[in-house]
Amino acid sequence: MTAVTVLATGPLATVQDLGRPGFAHLGVPTSGGADRGALTLANRLVGNDESAATIETTLGGLRICTDGDVLVAVTGADTEVLHNGTPAGLAAALVLRAGDELALAPPTWGLRNYVAVRGGIDVDPVLGSRSTDSLSGLGPSALTVGTRLPVGDAAGDWPPTSSAPPNSAHPRVVALECHRGPRADQLAAPETLGEDIWVVGADSNRVGVRLDRADGSSVPLLLHRDDVDELRSEGIAHGSVQVPPSGRPVIFLADHPVTGGYPVVAVLTAAAVDLAAQLVPGSKIRFRVR
Repeated sequence: MTAVTVLATGPLATVQDLGRPGFAHLGVPTSGGADRGALTLANRLVGNDESAATIETTLGGLRICTDGDVLVAVTGADTEVLHNGTPAGLAAALVLRAGDELALAPPTWGLRNYVAVRGGIDVDPVLGSRSTDSLSGLGPSALTVGTRLPVGDAAGDWPPTSSAPPNSAHPRVVALECHRGPRADQLAAPETLGEDIWVVGADSNRVGVRLDRADGSSVPLLLHRDDVDELRSEGIAHGSVQVPPSGRPVIFLADHPVTGGYPVVAVLTAAAVDLAAQLVPGSKIRFRVR
């Protein structure tokens, strides 16, 4: 069986597909690719089913080689893709011959990239998914140097297109579309939800994007409550914006917990969650309330 071997991982590289939905009632997070739009695009470019397993990288640095001929595509953050040291296209299908190397430079914009291989990454599934879940520990371990990833048998037709135009619109302040959440009534000033500017914190990860006020102020986001205890635990949806006692909102991403005890004041649209997953620390955002 053809396989790709990891020569370098960068800060973090994991196997990700579309996750393991349907197990939240058992306490199992969905997990999966943080930027699902980029993951499914990479799979389409190589003719895979959209749910096929890919490699998700964080801040570039990945380097792999293959022991057989494979078709690959890289999507996601704006990064230089190198084929045997020569620049190749982002969001474009690329043939690697046996012994070839593929490398990703640090992104000039964005955080995560997806490397799809025709046939998919064929590691053993857990509860129907090959995704690494950083919160629960389910799925394969994060990739390390020397990890050998088998490639599955190609299924489906040859891809009808070999490239896709990358998104070149990167505003100074990213607008994230959202709907008001079930606890929006606990906002101290609901009308300002779409006005404040927030900065992505350095402690953000695959569980969630943690935010600080851009102006450094400590104006409470929530109404004062005499009862400062947690709410009864409630289900947490993908893209929920929760406000813990610290007052720092958290946008929940792929590895979010299935329940939480703090107010959810907004829920991002699916496209906005993908965009949030690409935000590096220091990025500025505001919420665009529908």
